[in-house]
Amino acid sequence: MDFEKSKQRLRGCYVTIPTLFKDDKVLSLNLAGIQAHVRFLLEGGLNHENAVFLAGGAAGDFSTMTFEERINVVNAVVEAVEGQVPVAMGAQTTSTAELRRLSKAAQDVGADYIQVSCPFYFHHTEQDFYEYVLVAADASDISIIVYNTFWTSTGVSLGLVNRLVEIPNVVGLKWSTLDPNWMTFEQVIKTFAHRLCVIDNQMQFVASHLLGARGFEVHVCNYWPQWGGTLIKSLNQQDYREVQNMLLKAAQPFMRLWMKIEQEYTGGDGYLDKLCMELVGLPSSRSRPPTRDIRERYRKEARRMLIEAGVPKVKR
Repeated sequence: MDFEKSKQRLRGCYVTIPTLFKDDKVLSLNLAGIQAHVRFLLEGGLNHENAVFLAGGAAGDFSTMTFEERINVVNAVVEAVEGQVPVAMGAQTTSTAELRRLSKAAQDVGADYIQVSCPFYFHHTEQDFYEYVLVAADASDISIIVYNTFWTSTGVSLGLVNRLVEIPNVVGLKWSTLDPNWMTFEQVIKTFAHRLCVIDNQMQFVASHLLGARGFEVHVCNYWPQWGGTLIKSLNQQDYREVQNMLLKAAQPFMRLWMKIEQEYTGGDGYLDKLCMELVGLPSSRSRPPTRDIRERYRKEARRMLIEAGVPKVKR
């Protein structure tokens, strides 16, 4: 594996592909729907120069799927992409043994990366997590994106990043921090952007791009891929006023509605992406329980948000 080449390919919009389900009793996988959605993203202008697709991430319901389902989902995405966009597989798990299997399986089906975060439930030490990442690297030659999920598990410190970058497989860092006052977010990007691809998961795109970040976590692409292409073009042209205006007009309202749903109705990820997809005429579904179905309760509010943001083809 050419890890240097892998680092260079990791750039642009980091788009989590929502996992779609059939409307049956067990909400079985709708693989055809997932592949249709991937084709929509490609037809909307996302490609290897401005995007990476994440299959089976948090917004892809990884926590509600079996091991076999997770592999089936990433395989479906890899098939639909046909090499036009790099593909990462969400490999979060509480089991080191399962992580080893996920690492190998992801490589076997043709994924380019796995996304790995510290195991949740127990409060693991940094050494626990470091050895955990070593297992993933030992299991296959696939490239690894380390994900700092400080809200569910042990956070990643600057010192730990300094150790992780020495593992050849580690080519990316999906990055956000708990406390902005200490400027750890900026410090890590500035320190390590020349050694790996930093993916901004904090929506501080102007600041992070100035400091060297090359990846940008966005939900808007799932129902408006052209927006993502324009975002990356504007960042590359250093048109930072335009970038900030785009975030305020389209991304902030999405995040505000998502926060409202989390506070008053249900928890999870990806459910609002899927509702927005439905509202522009794409294949969609609810998320699996324990996340509750938001569609009827929030459809009018989501439609209004999309129209005000200027999203094309919104169903009236």
